[in-house]
Amino acid sequence: MASLTVVPAILTNDPAVYQQQMANYLQFTKRIQLDITDGEFTPTVTIPLKGLTFPQGAEIDLHVMMLRPSEHVQDIITARPSLVILHAEATEPILPVLEQIKGAGIKTGVALLEPTFPERVRAYIEVVDHVMIFAGTIGQQGSSADLLQIEKIPLVRAIKPDVEIGWDGGANMKTIRALGHADLNVINVGSALATAQDPAATYAELAKEAERRGVAL
Repeated sequence: MASLTVVPAILTNDPAVYQQQMANYLQFTKRIQLDITDGEFTPTVTIPLKGLTFPQGAEIDLHVMMLRPSEHVQDIITARPSLVILHAEATEPILPVLEQIKGAGIKTGVALLEPTFPERVRAYIEVVDHVMIFAGTIGQQGSSADLLQIEKIPLVRAIKPDVEIGWDGGANMKTIRALGHADLNVINVGSALATAQDPAATYAELAKEAERRGVAL
């Protein structure tokens, strides 16, 4: 079974909310996912990528939900995230963008929406450090999880056994044990933490539940 990390996810169009959630989450973890959208790939628009900065010591997974990531690659590199995840469903080939980001010393990832079969994007999976199984509603937090997407995990492993695999969509106290049983390395959690009265305590509970084995009764 792969080692597992629960990663808080931030999705907002409000810079104040971004700063507050980032400060809250950095109290109990260094690794945080930040979702950035362009209003075309998704119906929502988040805080802008241009000029984005991260707190010192934060390890940021930048989830880029954009149709044409090549138009933003310099802003991505300037922000210096730890990992950049582009979507296989972008309207342009993303291999050149992935290579450019990798050349800047930043880890790369590819996200797969529900209809995207891993074998169809083998060329992307073979070169990245991370594959995200996206199983929620794109551009939104608080959606339900399509747990059938777990079936993609062994298909990804068959292409690249040592790649880090993450899950995005519908992770909460009801679903995280099932996700913990899957061969995942990362489970991203959005609304379950964003709406929590005590994010630190909720994070600890989620991490503990993800590590539990057996059937929930």
